[in-house]
Amino acid sequence: MNKAQTKIFCIGFQKTGTTSLGKALEMLGYDVCGPIGVTDPRIGEKALEWAAERIPAYDAFQDNPWPLLYKELDAMWPGSKFILTTRNPRSWIRSMRKYFGDYEAPAEVWIYGDHCTPLKAPRRCLQRYKRHNREVRDYFKDRPDDFIEIDFSKGHGWQELCDFLDRQVPDKPFPRSLKSGSLHAEAQRHSVGILGTTRTAIHRAAMFALRAPYRLGRVFVSRMARNRMKPH
Repeated sequence: MNKAQTKIFCIGFQKTGTTSLGKALEMLGYDVCGPIGVTDPRIGEKALEWAAERIPAYDAFQDNPWPLLYKELDAMWPGSKFILTTRNPRSWIRSMRKYFGDYEAPAEVWIYGDHCTPLKAPRRCLQRYKRHNREVRDYFKDRPDDFIEIDFSKGHGWQELCDFLDRQVPDKPFPRSLKSGSLHAEAQRHSVGILGTTRTAIHRAAMFALRAPYRLGRVFVSRMARNRMKPH
């Protein structure tokens, strides 16, 4: 079943407030699709195919691979809305270096090139970021109804987004989700959470196993006592 015919594509690079934008769109009632295939080595050749499969099922789309497909998406879904999130280039590369470090997933290789991590090649990453923003602005320069650029660091939020989408401004604070930690730390927190849950489950199972004979014994003694009290 198709969702709304007017799709919303978030085409800003990571660390520009894409998570905040995704949450804001959800708060406005849109069904948002996040990243797809970012760890799959085939992403460069399969991204458009994967995107086409998911578009009918969602209203809005954020994270990778959506930013690199804006021209194809524009042709596939005429009348769609495109949102470019940006931030100061120096601030962006600092955030990228802190969060991603030397991490190099297939999606990052597709976007920036081989061996081009924020730590190893910050200038190349920065050039790619600037080029993307410049090309997007040029592509949509005469289409103000279809395109908006948002910079959350400049105070942009509900008003700009809702004006663009013709939605009423919610009576809630705009979500701010710029992550300040690192990808490694986030993965560790996730694994600790999973480990903690697993340990709790194991502990409960062990305690149940230890108590089971005791509980069964009490049931057996109780039944024996009731049987002796019955008249023969």
